[in-house]
Amino acid sequence: MDKALEFLKDCGTFYLATNEGDQPRVRPFGAVFEYEHKLYIVTNNTKKCFKQMLQNPKVEISGMNKKGQWIRLSGEVANDDRREVKELALETIPVLKSMYNINDGIFAVLYFTKGTATISSFTGEPETFSL
Repeated sequence: MDKALEFLKDCGTFYLATNEGDQPRVRPFGAVFEYEHKLYIVTNNTKKCFKQMLQNPKVEISGMNKKGQWIRLSGEVANDDRREVKELALETIPVLKSMYNINDGIFAVLYFTKGTATISSFTGEPETFSL
């Protein structure tokens, strides 16, 4: 999990894929953190992606770093509405404070309940690991 977290942080922007019926949906994300040895992402509970993840928790993330490596992370996510997790997210990723607060009713954090990540490049063998 730590390796995936550091890789995604290094990417800056990564892309989350969800499913809406039979149509895949992809959008940029950038907020990622760790709590209780789980990988978390941040969103707004009024967005379609949040509703899509609640309906179908299977997601994929992809991102590329400046070294020419990319990550593909497949797994399932679950919503975590605990106050302490949201507080940590705001503390860990200060830019979130300009968009959310603990009591705004829209701030949402989700964590991977299970997942597999693969880091690849054009020059080396892929490295696959569980979250």
